[in-house]
Amino acid sequence: MTTFIAIVLMFGVLISVHEWGHLVMAKRAGILCHEFAIGFGPKILSFRKNETLYTIRLLPIGGYVKMAGEDFEPIEVKAGQHVGLRLTSAGTVDRVYFQPDQAQDVHVVGTVDKFDSVRELKVQLLVDDEVRVYSLERDTLLVDQGMEIQIAPYDRTFGAQSVWKRVLAIAAGPAMNFVLAFLLLVIVGLVQGTPTDDGQIGTVQPGSAADQAGLVAGDEIVSIEGQRINNWLDLRTILADRADTPTEVTYVRDDVEQTVTITPQAVEQNGETVGILGVTNALERSPTKAFTTGAETTWTMSTLIFSAVGDLVTGQVGVDQLAGPVGIVRMTDEVAASGFIMLLNWTALLSVNLAIFNLLPLPALDGGRLIFLLFEAVRGRPIDPKKEGFVHFIGFALLMLLMLIVTWNDIQSFFK
Repeated sequence: MTTFIAIVLMFGVLISVHEWGHLVMAKRAGILCHEFAIGFGPKILSFRKNETLYTIRLLPIGGYVKMAGEDFEPIEVKAGQHVGLRLTSAGTVDRVYFQPDQAQDVHVVGTVDKFDSVRELKVQLLVDDEVRVYSLERDTLLVDQGMEIQIAPYDRTFGAQSVWKRVLAIAAGPAMNFVLAFLLLVIVGLVQGTPTDDGQIGTVQPGSAADQAGLVAGDEIVSIEGQRINNWLDLRTILADRADTPTEVTYVRDDVEQTVTITPQAVEQNGETVGILGVTNALERSPTKAFTTGAETTWTMSTLIFSAVGDLVTGQVGVDQLAGPVGIVRMTDEVAASGFIMLLNWTALLSVNLAIFNLLPLPALDGGRLIFLLFEAVRGRPIDPKKEGFVHFIGFALLMLLMLIVTWNDIQSFFK
């Protein structure tokens, strides 16, 4: 049960932070955001705050911020529709009901002749063979079967903003995932500590080569086979080539330098045989070091994931080696069993993964939308929204197909 809660919270945080980035920058740009959703499919929970509907949906495989004018509107008023209007004391419209007989505060009922909620903000209604024209409030709500959506005057739509503002609104999602990863790694550094830059030993594995040679936590390895150890990377690099080979290790204990001969144990790492002593480096709790290490680790994670994407594109890695939702949940279950710190590290890695995945130049992803904005900037005019929407729809369908394939691979591997 604890693992299940951890998984739900982890995915919830990853998605929420990503979509929150979109929401904040879109609102700062003046874009009307109809909905902030975590998940897809039927609504489980929802509430409205100001002009935005916040929802949690059934399938926790993503989320979205529905910005006015970015995609097709869920509710449209068309000529010939029978509607009811609620009027303000000034005679302007603040509600349009699609089922006027089910509403109690309807002032005018008629058939729509013309409706413009984008530029003119007027509705032309045929009432008892009489044409009446009413002005729409900028925050007029359209109400259909209990669903409410606010109209979006042109200046509140996605397309009305400058290319730069739209780029920021789209890029803010992945950016927030990078920020989240960095903050999580900083927390790890503050709680657990960060590795020291020298050769000081933090822990010695019982029964290891170092343990048998008498090394203990606190000893500082200063040289191996006469080669100076400036940092832990030097130690690992030298030992890697000395598997099962007697090796002179010089260390300092209580300000006294001592030398001992140790035979590093041979182990397999990334398909290669390397030598290890069975020790870990010492940790220090330093806010400055936690921040710098957090930034360095975030960068390292990013480069590794970009490299993996490159391998996928060039065919060095197959689709069958990708992990989908089922595989990620399975791995998260294993990581969660290793403790809170490991779970934070894993969440940081997934956050970077989510950021980079969304930046891929594929339709329906943030990267694909950024490519369209780049085309617009180069051409000097926007691409037809309907054509762009169709491309994103096809892209989304293909992504869902890929998700199904990867999930099927996950399920098959589960039973192997």
